[in-house]
Amino acid sequence: MLLSTLLLQAAGAASLGKIGAAIGAGLVAIGAGLGIGKIGASAMESMARQPEMAGNLRTNMLIIAALVEGVAMFAVIVCFIAAV
Repeated sequence: MLLSTLLLQAAGAASLGKIGAAIGAGLVAIGAGLGIGKIGASAMESMARQPEMAGNLRTNMLIIAALVEGVAMFAVIVCFIAAV
């Protein structure tokens, strides 16, 4: 049987939305973690190549990381609102 059919029978239609929201929120958290890791890795590599630009790179890295976190928080909230 399909997984969705099994989940529907076991959990009911109302809780299936909550399971979907939890999975969506988890995927958002994983995506944000990967994005921030990529930002940090690229910034460290750039600082190693040009140490004199470390201040500018650090500032830009923090701004971009804050934007990624903002989008991730928005997506998590949308997932939880959709479950209601």
